[in-house]
Amino acid sequence: MPTPPPAPTEAPPDPPAPPRGGSGRPRPLGEHRRWPASFADRLTTPLPGMRAFARLAREGAFRPGPDGLRGIPDLPFEPAPLPAVEPDTVCVTWAGHASWVLRTGGLTVLTDPVWSRRILGTPSRMTPVGVRWEDLPPVDAVVISHNHYDHLDAPTIKRLPRHTAFFVPAGLARWFRRRGFTRVTELDWWESAELGNVRFEFVPAHHWSKRSLIDTCRSLWGGWVLTETDGPAPRKVYFAGDTGYGHWFEEIGRRHPGIDLAMLPIGAYAPRWWLSDVHADPEEAVRACVDLGARRMAPMHWGTFVLSAEPVMEPVHRVRTAWARAGLPREDLWDLPIGASRTLGPQDVTGGARHAPAATPPDPY
Repeated sequence: MPTPPPAPTEAPPDPPAPPRGGSGRPRPLGEHRRWPASFADRLTTPLPGMRAFARLAREGAFRPGPDGLRGIPDLPFEPAPLPAVEPDTVCVTWAGHASWVLRTGGLTVLTDPVWSRRILGTPSRMTPVGVRWEDLPPVDAVVISHNHYDHLDAPTIKRLPRHTAFFVPAGLARWFRRRGFTRVTELDWWESAELGNVRFEFVPAHHWSKRSLIDTCRSLWGGWVLTETDGPAPRKVYFAGDTGYGHWFEEIGRRHPGIDLAMLPIGAYAPRWWLSDVHADPEEAVRACVDLGARRMAPMHWGTFVLSAEPVMEPVHRVRTAWARAGLPREDLWDLPIGASRTLGPQDVTGGARHAPAATPPDPY
């Protein structure tokens, strides 16, 4: 377990414009910072208004119909013991939804951990958690993509030791500090911090944030690029969190060439007119992987909670078809069952992008 840093000190207000580039000096761990009252200027598209809500209520397209729910018994669930990890190996285990157990650079990292049976506003899980809590190794760090309830689960967070290192979006540290956590580092887009032999960089996403009636876009949202900082062939893993499709993927790939594995969401996309701006569909997820220049893709954000209207087994069928149509090697699509693991050994280092990203559009930030 890494040694806790000294007590944080109050930093002066940061400039309003977010920093550019992913190669700047890492921010101090546990730094206290001030942020704008709102991040609404980072939205890719405006949030839906009353007319859109009225249409959704009129159509009633909140959940799959009976035919779409018949696939629940077919959802892939194959829990197994966590494999041993050598010092030069990266291992990912899908616990379900956007929760992964990622072991890299000598650290055990959880992504958006949700071990609860249900979350606010949804039915109970369709599949159990793929890794029992008592089977987890000591958790060194947690990354959070944003504050929606299916990604930031208070009952799960409370199960972690208060000295656990958290890496969170700008504006969200207060939520953790109020619960007694002492090692919370909040970052803006393109900023990074380091723990042990891993660099954590917060990168943009096409999404939004909200946890109550009065906090819309009060904290930021995004994904994480985790890069080993030691060893002859450091690995790089991208965790997208929750996102629609858009220009940010090419920019992330340009700033982070040679991503070894991209964990990308493929579910919660129907009806498309309602969710296309904030949730990628399976075909868009494959396109995002190509834009990133990532060697491999691990689909997530499906098969756990009923959040939208597509049939429950449709996302994985569509992503397999889209991957094949793109002419990408089948072994590079890590469509894991919940509870399963895959590893990257020294022989699996990308060393350069398999898929060349297109020209990068102008960066509005």
